[in-house]
Amino acid sequence: MTAHPDVLPWLRSADPSTAYLAARDLEGDDDPVLRSAIAGSGVGAAILDVRRSDGHWGSGFYQPKWTSTHYSLLELAWLGLDPREPRAAGSARMVLEAPRCDDGGLNAGLSSPHSDVCINGMALTYCSHFGADTPLLAGVVDAILVGRMPDGGFNCRSTRSGATHSSVHTTTCVIEGFTAYLAAGHTHRSDEVAGARAGAVEFLLVHRLFRSHRTGQVIRPEFTRLHHPARWRYDVLRGLDAVTDAGVVGDGRLAEGLDILRRRRRDGRWCGARGYPGVTHVEYPPPREPNPWITVAALRILRRTGVDV
Repeated sequence: MTAHPDVLPWLRSADPSTAYLAARDLEGDDDPVLRSAIAGSGVGAAILDVRRSDGHWGSGFYQPKWTSTHYSLLELAWLGLDPREPRAAGSARMVLEAPRCDDGGLNAGLSSPHSDVCINGMALTYCSHFGADTPLLAGVVDAILVGRMPDGGFNCRSTRSGATHSSVHTTTCVIEGFTAYLAAGHTHRSDEVAGARAGAVEFLLVHRLFRSHRTGQVIRPEFTRLHHPARWRYDVLRGLDAVTDAGVVGDGRLAEGLDILRRRRRDGRWCGARGYPGVTHVEYPPPREPNPWITVAALRILRRTGVDV
């Protein structure tokens, strides 16, 4: 699969999270022993170790970026932390039990009567991952579905500045959240969620993941670079991961994004772009150095789509 025999051993030794993700996503081995190690050492343990005694990280739910409770839980979910890990699961439940906005979505203290659909989508991802019950997720799902735009996607600015076209950032957050929600077996409005996810995926495909649907030009050069963690931001790696995780693997409009992945591969590994500004819990590999988290994500995308690397 990797075409370089030393890549899998490298992923296994880089961090407990990449060892587990490589076994699960590249070898089909969902090993509970490997997964349990994420909480004990490496990046996952470093994030868990700075959780406050009140269950929060940073200054609370959404501040500061990127060490708040919201982004810490999102990062832990992306690392593959065991859903039963009590500290993470307890904090996710606490997020959902906090007072909500009038629309049922999460209140991030953004001085708006409406919740933010981007934040709701990310929270749906990690709260579904960490085993939240359906009644606690129902209002979040309802708030997201209300925000669906005529083009099939979502935009967090639709309730703040009157945006009329969906955002690739927000739409991908929602696709990921819907996928995690459905994978966890929740049934509240599940048919509508599946339909809305299909429309959101189509929105990304109409844009061939990173091009303007009007001009065909690259929307932003940053979208063709690879990042980990992506946080709320979009790039072609995250778009491909979200779309293929939603089950769309044979659509020809994925081709350009897949070609970018192939071209960015170096000696069986992938490097990342510069991280997004802000204080972080941990330091990931700098630009131009092989990044095991990006590598495992790229390989799982290529595995899903059957692309020969």
